[in-house]
Amino acid sequence: MSLWTGLYGDEGILPVRLQMPKVQRPLLEQESLLGLGPSLGLAPQQVLELTCLVGVALALCAVLLEPLRDSLIYFCLRVLYLSVYNVGGDFLHSEWDVLLLEAGLLAVLVAPLGLLRRHSSYRYHDTVSFWLTRWLFFRLTFCTGVSKLASGDPAWYDLSALSHHLENQMNPTPLAWYVHQLPDWLLRFGAVVVLQSEIIVPLVTFFAPIRRLRLFGFYVQLFLQLCYILTGNCSLLNLLSITLSFSLLDDDHFNSNTGPKKKKGQEKNFTSLCMQVNVCTCVGVSSQVPYTSMAGMSVSKVLPAVRDAYSAVERYQLVGAYGIQHRMTSAEGRPEIILEGSYDGLTWTEMNPMYKPGNVNAVPPIVGPHQPRLEWLMWQKAQGGDDTSPWFTGLLQRLLQGKPEVIGLLQVDKAQYPFSQKAPVFIKANLYNYHFTDPTKDKTHLQAWWRRQYKREFFPIVNLDDPKLKKLLEEAGLKEKFPAQTGSDTPVSQALSLIRDHVKGLSGSLLLSTLLATVAGIFLLKAVFSWVSGGPKPRPALADHKTRKPKEPSETAEKSQVAAPSNRGGKKDSNEKKDSDRSPRKRK
Repeated sequence: MSLWTGLYGDEGILPVRLQMPKVQRPLLEQESLLGLGPSLGLAPQQVLELTCLVGVALALCAVLLEPLRDSLIYFCLRVLYLSVYNVGGDFLHSEWDVLLLEAGLLAVLVAPLGLLRRHSSYRYHDTVSFWLTRWLFFRLTFCTGVSKLASGDPAWYDLSALSHHLENQMNPTPLAWYVHQLPDWLLRFGAVVVLQSEIIVPLVTFFAPIRRLRLFGFYVQLFLQLCYILTGNCSLLNLLSITLSFSLLDDDHFNSNTGPKKKKGQEKNFTSLCMQVNVCTCVGVSSQVPYTSMAGMSVSKVLPAVRDAYSAVERYQLVGAYGIQHRMTSAEGRPEIILEGSYDGLTWTEMNPMYKPGNVNAVPPIVGPHQPRLEWLMWQKAQGGDDTSPWFTGLLQRLLQGKPEVIGLLQVDKAQYPFSQKAPVFIKANLYNYHFTDPTKDKTHLQAWWRRQYKREFFPIVNLDDPKLKKLLEEAGLKEKFPAQTGSDTPVSQALSLIRDHVKGLSGSLLLSTLLATVAGIFLLKAVFSWVSGGPKPRPALADHKTRKPKEPSETAEKSQVAAPSNRGGKKDSNEKKDSDRSPRKRK
């Protein structure tokens, strides 16, 4: 929550109230739930915080409670995230955000819909939507590999890319430094393995009718993602890739004697299946349009019907393109933007963020599964962006003003931030190239993880009264003519303020790690209790197979009379013999 306050709060880098449309629209025409703020008596920042909290609560309930792993819950989660995405600007327009929205749509299609029905929601998925999940995983993996070669990146053609990637990736780990020290031939072999895993393996195994080939593809992709996590931190993209890879498995991997048997009549009805086929066809066909740029085609050459279908769903982020914006792997090192502040314009002190290289002696941080948005944009901008982005201008303004919400994005520990007592008067940004140190060559830097060299000035010296800064703020729409209006003092706003005060001063990495550890602890306790009580209880039978009512005595008698003549050779049925033995004459 403190993360969103620093990014989108009233004192943040890009206040969300400035991203909202100026004209109030009808409810059905609004692109975000944040437009409901005036009706609820809440400010845009408070609606954003409430949206995030409701999303976290629903997600936790879906993870912990099996009945809530329902299509309706996933639909609500997708609507909430799409509302945040539409007002998030540059901070949320990343590849993994689009992937999360598309995967969320598939979760709605694959998951059962039982909360609105009276019977159990447990059922088997249909084949159409599940294959669409595999299609998304194929597009993600295959296009990521093809883009490496289609971009003409020489580092991938001479197989030196892996060595450069280890230090150029967004958040390298300490293990990445050690892997970087491996022999050159081994790193080149690793580049071959990456290309084969992302291009050849998906083509051969993902849609193969042979089960063992699909299993091979699954374990290859799982191994690849684990390598990415160990050397580059655990990101949302890695977690989504691992989740989608489970579409390559079948029911035998999760077979349990406690599960219900699949019986006739358990499938969806014809109308429901037709509706899902239509949705899946629209999504499947539309997903091919964004990749026309990779093939060198113009969108105008696409079939009009396909182009119209893509235009109809584009605003809802139903499909995305992955891997088409491949960045060249630079052999010159890792470019980094280093912010520096000063009180007199003569003595400068660096302001190093927590989650990216700055101090050459600092150990590469363990960030995952947290995804630091500010560091991600600074990493992207250093790769070749300009210095006129609205978010970068807003960052400089807030640092010059000394806003604690934004300072908390750089350093949670005030002792690590050199201007915690007083904001700097001047600020500038320089661009450096960073390399991993090599113990065999950099013998004078045995304690350093990085070595760097100055490249150029990235942003000139400015202060709050600088005309250039004021002009950039005005062009970005960040120059406010009126102060921010606070929402009414409602119980909801008071609860949000209380939660905000409790998480203030905590890093996003610590909050997310604590949350995941809590969930893991709950699952561990459930497993222990299940083991102590003698194993998991069997699932309840489906509502379609209702418990048969006991037959009436008269009905049983009628059936026995009908069945009696069918016996051959005058032989009596065994039940008939028992009845004759119990007759009054026999007892006498």
